[in-house]
Amino acid sequence: MPLSPAELARYSRHLLLGELGAAGQEKLKAARVLLVGAGGLGSPAALYLAAAGVGTLGLVDCDRIELSNLQRQVLFDTTQLGAPKAETARARLAALNPDIRVVAHDLELRAANVMTLLAQYDVVLDGSDRVATRYLVNDACVLLGRPLVSAAIHRFEGQATTCVPGGPCYRCLFPEPAVGAAPSCAEAGVLGVLPGVLGTLQATEAIKLVAGLGAPLVGRLLTYNALTLRFEEFRYGRDPDCRVCGPRRTIHAPADLEESCDAGATSALTPAALRVWLAGEAPRPLLLIDVREPAEFGAGHLAGAVNIPLGELAVRLAELPPGSQLVFVCRVGGRSARARTLAAESGHDSALHLEGGMLAWAREIDPELIVA
Repeated sequence: MPLSPAELARYSRHLLLGELGAAGQEKLKAARVLLVGAGGLGSPAALYLAAAGVGTLGLVDCDRIELSNLQRQVLFDTTQLGAPKAETARARLAALNPDIRVVAHDLELRAANVMTLLAQYDVVLDGSDRVATRYLVNDACVLLGRPLVSAAIHRFEGQATTCVPGGPCYRCLFPEPAVGAAPSCAEAGVLGVLPGVLGTLQATEAIKLVAGLGAPLVGRLLTYNALTLRFEEFRYGRDPDCRVCGPRRTIHAPADLEESCDAGATSALTPAALRVWLAGEAPRPLLLIDVREPAEFGAGHLAGAVNIPLGELAVRLAELPPGSQLVFVCRVGGRSARARTLAAESGHDSALHLEGGMLAWAREIDPELIVA
C-alpha cells in the first residue's frame, strides 16, 4: 500500500536511506509483528517499532503495572499503576503513531493458544521473563515457520539471537531448560537501562527481517555486559538432535508444546548450580565428563573433569561408574546435551549437562578460564 503524504513526512529520515527507502517503508507498513511481553524488553522494542511504522503491532501480556516496573518499563508511568499492561501499552503506542494498528492480547500464553495467536503475525519478538515461555514461543515459531527474535536479561548482562525457518532455533542453542535457571528481575535485580539496549536490538532485527536489510543474528548469540560495556558474539549451528527442528524431532504439534516447556527441566545445570555442587553439595558422588575434543580440553577445563570426546562416548559408557552424578560439559552446551541423552538412554537417568557450556562458566564463574 502506498504511503500517504503524512507518512511520507513522518518517515522522511527512513526514506533518505537508500537501503530502506519507500519500498522498505511500505514493507514495514504491511508487516505484522508480535511482541511477547510488554515489560523491560518489550517496552523499547514496541516504542521503536511503532515509531518505525510497523503496520500491525501485537502485544501479549497478562500482567498489571507495578511501581517496581517503572525503573525500566518505559511504556508506562506512575498514573497507570494497577492498569493492565497490554491495553495500556496499546494506548501509548497508538498515541505515538496513530497510523498503525496496535492489538492488545491480555492473556497468558499457553500451548492451547500459542499457535492460533502467532499464526496471525509475520515476525515474533520474545521478551518474556519465563524460561518455559521462551521454549513455547520458539517451538511454535518453528512449527509455523515464523522468524523469532529472542532476548533475555539478567542483572548487568543480556543476550539476543534471531531464528529463521531453516536455520538453527533456540533449542539448538539451549536444548533444554536448566536446573537453577537464572532468577527473575524480582529475585536478582536488573540495571534499568539494560533492557533498553537489548530491546532496541530486537527492534533492529525485526526491521531488518521485514525490510530485507543486512545480516540478522542467525546462528549467532550476541551477548552484552553493561559493566564492561562489551559485546561478544558466539556462533552456533543446527542441532541434528533438536527436538523441534531436527530430522528426528519429537515436537510435531501443539499438543506436544506444553510438555516440551517442562520436559528436561531436570536435565541441565546452570554454572551457579554446578559451582555449589563442586563445593561438596552434590546429591551423590560427582563425575564431570568433558565431551570436547582433546585439543579443546587441553587448552582449559574444569578441575577434576574427565575427557571423553562425544564421538567416543557411546562405546565408553560402560566405563562410567553406576551411582555417580554425571555432569557432561562442552563448549556451548549442544554436545553435552547430546551426551546427556546418550547416557540417559543407557540407564544413567540422573545425568545432567552444563547449560551454556564452558563459555557460560567462564562468563559467569571464572573469567580467567581459557576456552578453546
